[in-house]
Amino acid sequence: MKTVFMFPGQGVQYFQMGRQLFDAHPVFRDWMLRLDHTAQAVLGRSIIGAIYAGGRSETFNGTLLTHPAIFMVEVAMAQCLISEGIEPDMTLGASLGTYPALVTAGAIDVFDAMEAVAKQAQIFEKTCPKGIMLAVFASLAVATSAWLAARSELVASDLSTHFVIALPEHHLADVEAALGRRGILSQQLPVEFAYHSRWIDEARPSFDALTRRITRSELDLPLACSAHATVLSALPDDFHWRVVRQPIQLRRTLETVESQGPCRFIDVGPSGSLATLAKHVLPPTSASTVHAVLTPYGRDLSNLDALKGRRH
Repeated sequence: MKTVFMFPGQGVQYFQMGRQLFDAHPVFRDWMLRLDHTAQAVLGRSIIGAIYAGGRSETFNGTLLTHPAIFMVEVAMAQCLISEGIEPDMTLGASLGTYPALVTAGAIDVFDAMEAVAKQAQIFEKTCPKGIMLAVFASLAVATSAWLAARSELVASDLSTHFVIALPEHHLADVEAALGRRGILSQQLPVEFAYHSRWIDEARPSFDALTRRITRSELDLPLACSAHATVLSALPDDFHWRVVRQPIQLRRTLETVESQGPCRFIDVGPSGSLATLAKHVLPPTSASTVHAVLTPYGRDLSNLDALKGRRH
């Protein structure tokens, strides 16, 4: 059974994520500290200090902080698992999570990626209007209706029960009012920009100039990418921009990976969101297993111990 490390992107962050491992696991802590040093050199402040400054019930937002914070936690979690003898045969990246997935697959240097992620946050701040990503709890037919399509773009539709749209901030009140009149619930994700939509296109020139400077190596491990919905053995030229601009196709990506044989899917993100999705996407007859370590509920050490036990 192949082991697949899954790396989610923006929206999964929260204050105190990974705190138990930061306090108790030397490998996790060491990687957080090393990456924080690089982040401080670019942004002028400690990301660790930001992550552990607030309570879990508070909203952790602000792209200049959350972009590097998610990257740091996911790299540290992957290295923590590897140090415990749990090694990946493949990585799976979604949106921002593609960068720690690339690092774990050996395609880019971890500190180059850390710097690039921090600078990407600066680019979005400087070039893009504020935007919204909204989870809408309705069938996909609602997403393609004229009244909603005129104000938003569909950016993810992995489950039949809901989908995610991106829209500029000034359309939010109209969209929420229209959904409310139809009795449709929605939930705003903790992001500041309308990722995966035309409202970030202004960032592309600066974004491309930045990513062209990233030294790329051949992949040591196959990379499943949600922007391509396939498993890659090499990176196409427009890879980095597609990752942030194209819709997220996690269902198709997971189905493609699982079609190659049963897998042990391990969510290395802070909230277990991809593990939850995988449990819904994989068929009941699947021989694959799905696991999460970090959660907002303070069971990180016991989850890691359980995963180590399954390894044996």
